[in-house]
Amino acid sequence: MGGVNGAYFAPAWLPGGHAQTIFAALRSRPEIAFRRQRVDTPDGDFVDFDWLDVDGPAGDATPLVVLFHGLEGSSSSHYALALMSELSTIGWRGVVPHFRGCSGEPNRLPRAYHSGDYAEVGWMLTTIRALAPFAPLFAVGVSLGGSALLNWLGREESRAASILTAAAAVSTPLDLSAAGIAIEIGLNRIYSRYFLHTLVPKAMAMAKRFPDLLDAAAIGRVVSMYTFDEAVTAPLHGFSGTNDYWARASSKRWLGGIAVPTLVLNARNDPFIPAASLPTRAEASRAVALEQPDHGGHAGFPHAAGRLDWLPRRLLKFFQGT
Repeated sequence: MGGVNGAYFAPAWLPGGHAQTIFAALRSRPEIAFRRQRVDTPDGDFVDFDWLDVDGPAGDATPLVVLFHGLEGSSSSHYALALMSELSTIGWRGVVPHFRGCSGEPNRLPRAYHSGDYAEVGWMLTTIRALAPFAPLFAVGVSLGGSALLNWLGREESRAASILTAAAAVSTPLDLSAAGIAIEIGLNRIYSRYFLHTLVPKAMAMAKRFPDLLDAAAIGRVVSMYTFDEAVTAPLHGFSGTNDYWARASSKRWLGGIAVPTLVLNARNDPFIPAASLPTRAEASRAVALEQPDHGGHAGFPHAAGRLDWLPRRLLKFFQGT
């Protein structure tokens, strides 16, 4: 799961007052001056890339980090701003390619994005590699973005190794069925409803433009992520239904094929991702480093009061060590 309108959620029941830490950090987000680039897709649509540029003698050889955001996230999500701020501090470049419909404008085609959108991730990374041919290239995926990235890494192992130096997936729902069930249990339903608050109006607008593909009445009956995926995600992206989507788009089964050095970071108290669904060492290739700390919530990983710099620093330490 991911962020909504630039916000991101950590459970209020995190120990040690971590929820207050996160909300304090959200109120003091770093200001990042992005340069937006619109790129046409091969199928006649567009995506927007938000670039963090840096000045320096390294030029095109300056390392570049690509961030794939979570559900309804964007370059203004707190984890994106925290990472870009840390990149700016060390003189690296960054870019946030927005999934379709997430950069502030509806996309042209009847297409959105989903947890198994590996072809889109592959095209984005190939495009970025062509724009920065000499830079060491790293990729981070958060939540849904991590799922799509891991799908690509495992499916395209040799091609991925020719493009990326290293990768990381943060708070990724590796088993979509387990995560889809968890988000509808108890207090987690608050988060589900919040995601649907923006997802449903977007889908309804798309249904009006493409009534032959989407059923507006079915979208009007959506009450959960399961029913949303049944009414919207599945028909838009070639799945027979939610169960088919969750089974085919889950990234856990692709971990064994990953050849790029990859950090997979999941907190064991993530409310959306049951600890029992996390991968074991035997389920991942030697290139994959599994980190499963007891605390951290969903894309939270707070450190000190009012700061969210533990996560970007952990990611950069991993990248610098590869």
